[in-house]
Amino acid sequence: MDSKRRSAEWARHWRWTALPGLDLLRARYVDHSFPLHSHDGYVFGAVTRGVEEVGLPGGIERAGPGTVVMINPEVPHTARAGAPEGWAYATLYPSASMIAEIAAETTTVRGTVGFREALVEDAHAAHLISEVHRAAEEGNALAADGLLRVAVARLLRLHGGPLPARPARTAGARVAVRAREILDARMADPPTLEALAAELGTGPFALLRAFRAAYGMPPYTWLTDARVRRARRLLEGGAAPAEAAVAVGFTDQPHLNRHFTRIVGVPPGAYRRERARTYKTGSGPVS
Repeated sequence: MDSKRRSAEWARHWRWTALPGLDLLRARYVDHSFPLHSHDGYVFGAVTRGVEEVGLPGGIERAGPGTVVMINPEVPHTARAGAPEGWAYATLYPSASMIAEIAAETTTVRGTVGFREALVEDAHAAHLISEVHRAAEEGNALAADGLLRVAVARLLRLHGGPLPARPARTAGARVAVRAREILDARMADPPTLEALAAELGTGPFALLRAFRAAYGMPPYTWLTDARVRRARRLLEGGAAPAEAAVAVGFTDQPHLNRHFTRIVGVPPGAYRRERARTYKTGSGPVS
């Protein structure tokens, strides 16, 4: 990336104590691309400039200004620029419990709610998402909370519904679940694929197929994503990036920096500083 294109990129990923259960990202990316990853909560991204290409299990979709990208929990996806000028967006990452609370109050859906479409052209909802950011950055908790709930309620009403029930677990699915449990427990020192398969009484290629079918990505990709998620929690708790890197199994801080920045969108040091600043002040500083 040349210096001019690099200077065109900027990002702020933060959390405000006045809005618990919500992360916010506002950014412009040109050359940055998000690798295959997933979230334990929901994603609502409003594209404000340029074009974003979102890679989903069903294929690649393109989002321009006025489009809202909606990703359900644990859905693997990628993102990158879909135009030379890149894309800018305002994104909300509400927790699953926050969405369940809003759905219980505003819909008749029972069970876990989700969204049928990943991309919708809804300029009003996109504007509401941007206004949540504006209100939070101005320290207006009443407006930010109200706008957030109105935006989510609108998206649920127009595009939401119950997530499909999980199919009965096959033998392969049970192997994938157990493999995930082992990798999570041994994150800092994981087994090889061959050793993991032998421990589970299956073959390496059978394990690869089962894991990809269950989680939409191979075990090594899932492990990198899981390491970054755990590093986020450690950084939020005050750990230094170098400490977090070792704790989750990265070889060193530069290794963490590379994967963390690609998946989260900001470097771990900036992520930690924002958490320390917003948790300490309890107010939304203006960008």
